[in-house]
Amino acid sequence: MSVIETNALTKTYNGKGGISDVTLSVGEGIIYGFLGPNGSGKSTFVRTLLGLLQPTSGEGYILGEPIGTTKSREQVGYLPELFRYPDWLTGRQLLESHAELCKIPVRQRKKRIEEVVELVGMTGRENGRISGFSKGMSQRIGLACAILNDPKVVFLDEPTSALDPIGRKDVRDLMVYLRDQGKTVFLNSHLLYEVESVCDHVSIVHQGDMVAQGPWRELMVTEAKVEVVTDQPITVPMPAFVTEYQHKNERDRTRMIFQLENESDIPNIIHYLSSHQTPIYEVKPITPHLEDVFLYWVNQKKENMYVDNQ
Repeated sequence: MSVIETNALTKTYNGKGGISDVTLSVGEGIIYGFLGPNGSGKSTFVRTLLGLLQPTSGEGYILGEPIGTTKSREQVGYLPELFRYPDWLTGRQLLESHAELCKIPVRQRKKRIEEVVELVGMTGRENGRISGFSKGMSQRIGLACAILNDPKVVFLDEPTSALDPIGRKDVRDLMVYLRDQGKTVFLNSHLLYEVESVCDHVSIVHQGDMVAQGPWRELMVTEAKVEVVTDQPITVPMPAFVTEYQHKNERDRTRMIFQLENESDIPNIIHYLSSHQTPIYEVKPITPHLEDVFLYWVNQKKENMYVDNQ
């Protein structure tokens, strides 16, 4: 089941900026990363999905309802990147006002507020005034507001930007908890190391265009890499399936990195080295990180733009 679905959804400002022709489908019970540099259109896309901005063209649906309608927002939670709450309220008063807006029955409000306060790590701090909250505490109360109505879909726009390492881990744990409850989390972020630890599926946007999407571990279309540790530099010529070779001498060891045409060549390089009497102490395939995937596709976009402008 597609929880979020768009078809060529576009929002530009007088034909410039924003985001163009985004087509995607986000399933149920996953954490979906929407990645891009600052200014790439991530927040514009989310605000368009939520009906806060009118799309220029295209269409979108949330839980089967057209975006911009009341029904499409009824089971959605949202934490914007830049938010500001009335600072004369306490955290509890803010949550009580949101509970009323969300039409949570009066008899259930106290229990639900206590639940979300605990989930975001604010127990014992919720009665303080927002004016006295640190950036991290403000971020936590914002998260509490976003999940207060027990939404099926949660949009989080740079949710860890104001948090320390402990707070960031708490937010990651919260996203995993929501996913395990069957909810869909749509995460806007440029912090790739944060996304890598919780997301399997991603979209990568650059300068308003989507350049790649899918399971991020499958988006790295470059050759396989393997690291081999031996006790001497290689002097024999490299076989054809080695597309690139680097080595680094470290005391009594030489660390070599081979870029191969594909993963099936890893046994071949080991056999080749052994057949040339090269002692092998360690072999380690190099798994790409999300940063590698991101930079690869952004650079592809830049190269295509350069070719188009020639």
